[in-house]
Amino acid sequence: MKTKIKILVVGCGNMGASHARAYHELEGFEIVGLVSRGNSKTILNATLQSSYAEFDDYEQALSLTKPDAVCIATYPDTHESYAIKAFQSGAHVFIEKPLADTVLGAQNVISAASKYNKKLVVGYILRYHPSWEKFIDISRSLGTPLVMRMNLNQQSHGFMWDVHRNLMESLSPIVDCGVHYIDVMCQMTDAKPIQVSAIGARLSSDIPDGNYNYGQLQLHFDDGSVGWYEAGWGPMVSQTAFFVKDVFGPKGSVSIVPSKAVQEGASDSVEAHTKTESLRVHYADIDKNNEFVKADEWIHLEDEPTHQDLCNREQLFFQKAILENLDLKKQADDALNSLRIAFACDEAVKTKKTIDL
Repeated sequence: MKTKIKILVVGCGNMGASHARAYHELEGFEIVGLVSRGNSKTILNATLQSSYAEFDDYEQALSLTKPDAVCIATYPDTHESYAIKAFQSGAHVFIEKPLADTVLGAQNVISAASKYNKKLVVGYILRYHPSWEKFIDISRSLGTPLVMRMNLNQQSHGFMWDVHRNLMESLSPIVDCGVHYIDVMCQMTDAKPIQVSAIGARLSSDIPDGNYNYGQLQLHFDDGSVGWYEAGWGPMVSQTAFFVKDVFGPKGSVSIVPSKAVQEGASDSVEAHTKTESLRVHYADIDKNNEFVKADEWIHLEDEPTHQDLCNREQLFFQKAILENLDLKKQADDALNSLRIAFACDEAVKTKKTIDL
């Protein structure tokens, strides 16, 4: 592998632009092209003060630039075909979550990576956040079963409402966002997920028939652990309690306690979605009078990366995976597992039935 990895960026919206900035700033990458159907690639070039080659057609860009790797940050219904074409062309793939818009599609992508002996990294950004790593680590010390409570509701408007409506052409919020937090829950407990239930509501005629812009899922594990996650998108969504990240078990609890992340208007901020700011650890130990014997502990990690910092860290891992030939099988299996669970939750909403995994 050459010193610099030639990378083609496909999709230049929110996440694509952030990943492109990472490639632009990191010495180990060389952007060979930007691909998008609209003018987002031109806007991105201007933002980066660069003159990277621009393409409207993905296959043409692949053929002309012959990249070592491809970053796919398009809408999920293109993920499967774009990733497989990249592997067939001899390129490694970084792909935004979810891996595909069907479980079979995700399996096909993973199989193609193996067939062509190329690296596949899925953009689970929270896996690169030191505070979230600490959050998960402390959760694992709380005993079993665990109760895991999380949400991320977004009062989207303007450009972001366009983005969310486009996403809902193929996926619901609890699939698109839920895979993140299902992945986190599965890291918090080694137990096997066995059953899901879910509810959902369609709150706008702008949303395709059969889909919904508010959903809540409930996940059951074989050790008695349970988790819920909710996600709502749209101009009607409340900003109150949009950010809940809380886990408790027999030995106590740990919570992400933000301050700036819950300020007015923050629910539509990508930056706020990854903020932790502080962790509060509560201990359940009590004396003979049922009074707590240990005060709550506050953990303030000095390493509080921005959203762009996290994107840079993701790409440094992608670079390491390529250059050091890392075994990524577990990461791929985890991505497939969280997606399978998320789609089962989606089925539970639409059928109004509990789904056994």
